[in-house]
Amino acid sequence: MLTSEVAGTTTDPVYKSMELLPLGPVLFIDTAGLDDEGELGLKRVDKSYEILRKCDLAVFVLDATRHESQFPEMAREFLAEAGKRKLPAVVAINKYEGGAEEAEIRSQFDLPADIAPVCTNALNGTGIDRLKQAIVSAARFEEPEIGLTDGIVNAGDVVLLVTPIDSAAPKGRLILPQQQVIRDILDKGAMALVSKEAEVKSALAALGRSPDIVITDSQAFKSVANDIPADMPLTSFSIIFSRQKGNLELQLRGALALGTLAAGDKVLISEGCTHHRQCNDIGTVKIPKLVRKVQPDVEFDWTSGGEYPGDLSKYKLIIHCGACMLNRREMQYRLREADAQGVPIANYGMVIAYCNGILERAIRPFGLRRIDNGF
Repeated sequence: MLTSEVAGTTTDPVYKSMELLPLGPVLFIDTAGLDDEGELGLKRVDKSYEILRKCDLAVFVLDATRHESQFPEMAREFLAEAGKRKLPAVVAINKYEGGAEEAEIRSQFDLPADIAPVCTNALNGTGIDRLKQAIVSAARFEEPEIGLTDGIVNAGDVVLLVTPIDSAAPKGRLILPQQQVIRDILDKGAMALVSKEAEVKSALAALGRSPDIVITDSQAFKSVANDIPADMPLTSFSIIFSRQKGNLELQLRGALALGTLAAGDKVLISEGCTHHRQCNDIGTVKIPKLVRKVQPDVEFDWTSGGEYPGDLSKYKLIIHCGACMLNRREMQYRLREADAQGVPIANYGMVIAYCNGILERAIRPFGLRRIDNGF
């Protein structure tokens, strides 16, 4: 990592993995300074605040040798934003050379009473162990994520997984959501049979018994639903991830908002990854085509990766991927922002199920049923 006294040395966020006991593996993200200046500098500051969305803890580093008046304001703004996001924060006062008491340091940077600064000197290692301990002590974690197939797969079950292999599929391997679901099924002591969508009938015949549930790639929803008995439990990888990373009920209400779209409405399609798009890409081609069957005259915008607009007010609906490449905190942030701004947000799988007339069936394994346009 390149460091310098010159402001603006750090541009894009820098990621560094390490082991921090007793927490275990952690990922540190070094961002641009919040005192960056100029048009480009302000963009780097925005990127630094954007990183907060995916973090479980923030370490705010101040320079003990600098006394400009903007530092107290900058510190207050940052700590207020961390508090708003319910994010624990540790304040490190770096380049500390001794002499100053904690009260003097607190006064210099106008730190809140509940923030205990940790004085460090990265050049000689002073205070680094105390900083590590402060991070460990401050670390808080949300409730553990629900298992991908919790409540829908039990020990001894047989699960049929339908995984299309087309031009968009990576060569020689399954995509990450499929891998993770298979592992979760095995961890539960259940069994998985994997087939392509054209082989569903053959797979059912080979089993000699009905699978306890069928989990399909959302893009194959229509054909799979037609090939299996109507009473056979059915859902998709995308909907499973929607429950784990987000809020199933909130996104189901978003799916129903498809029926309220009017001509000229704008829809945002947001993906958590930045994969190379194929000619028949799900986000830019297939989903818009399906949505236009519901309302032909809608307009679309797209975002990918870490992009997510702060102002969502121009959209009547957001359609989001399953978020397999985002952590739960980031996805929760996106859902909260949409809900706070009154914009319905739905999941890829739910939208595809809705457009194919099988939404109620696709969410039934989770104990939800559609009643009077609600759940």
